[in-house]
Amino acid sequence: MTSAIVCHAFGPLEQLRLETVKLKALAAGEVQVKAEAIGVNYPDGLLVQGLYQMKPQTPFTPGMEVAGTITALGDNVDGFAIGDRVAALLTTGGYASEIVTDPANLIALPEHVSFDDACAQLCAYGTSHHALKQRASLQPGETLLVLGAAGSTGIAAIQIGKAMGAHVIAVASSEDKRALAKANGADVVLGYDGLKDAVKQETAGRGIDVVFDPVGGDAFDTATRLMARGGRLLVVGFASGRIPTFPVNLALVKEFAVIGVFWGNFIAKERAIYLENMRELFAWHADGRVKPHIGDKRPLADAAEVLSEILQRGARGKTVLVP
Repeated sequence: MTSAIVCHAFGPLEQLRLETVKLKALAAGEVQVKAEAIGVNYPDGLLVQGLYQMKPQTPFTPGMEVAGTITALGDNVDGFAIGDRVAALLTTGGYASEIVTDPANLIALPEHVSFDDACAQLCAYGTSHHALKQRASLQPGETLLVLGAAGSTGIAAIQIGKAMGAHVIAVASSEDKRALAKANGADVVLGYDGLKDAVKQETAGRGIDVVFDPVGGDAFDTATRLMARGGRLLVVGFASGRIPTFPVNLALVKEFAVIGVFWGNFIAKERAIYLENMRELFAWHADGRVKPHIGDKRPLADAAEVLSEILQRGARGKTVLVP
């Protein structure tokens, strides 16, 4: 048996409950992991409400990230041993005290990476790294504008942007969020009010080379008017709640590109490159160039409340659930 958050039907987050459920029987070629930390992500909340691109069969347990220790191995499992520290990247099933999964979903954790940090480095840092490296081809000396800069992907984008040699301008909605962005390496911090004029002044009228946008809505509308020639505007998500429309004439006149970032598709289609990215992130973690900000640690039973906070953009950095 295991404790798990169960979604019986798509609907409000408040319907989620911590239940005791039967753990999947361990089959040949599978691994059992005791969770020590569970990552919470914006898409988890959309999934529970039936608002995500994918709709799993109900009932299901949400959750994409688990970090913990291997407690049992099925037959024919190579490369892992009982007691190994691992992180698991899942489609669903992560909000549980123990999981059974295919070892292909596991990454061995270096000793310097804590269970909490491992959860952050999967989806949040993985998304930001893929966005800036493969999608934007961010170059040293370029100017990177990070919207939603106090969220988990925003902080990751700041740190990764600095590791790649960019000048980073972070944008956040409040003084405490801007202070957090500054503490995590941003060269300049700005608010959303008057953003166009502030960026024009900061870049001496040149504009932004790369925009990292997990917010959408009005922030995206403003970003389309901030781009430098040859710039890349990364569409990462829509935390504002509004999917914007794009006047394509702006791309023509200003000669910039709008680029989609779908990390889940990337790891499914280009696993070898994904694993190379994770090795680079772990190396940057080891030398201190990236360090996740764990904003909150909460009991697994608080999953619904935590998801509500994240969807309302109230979280700071990464929130981790603890079984």
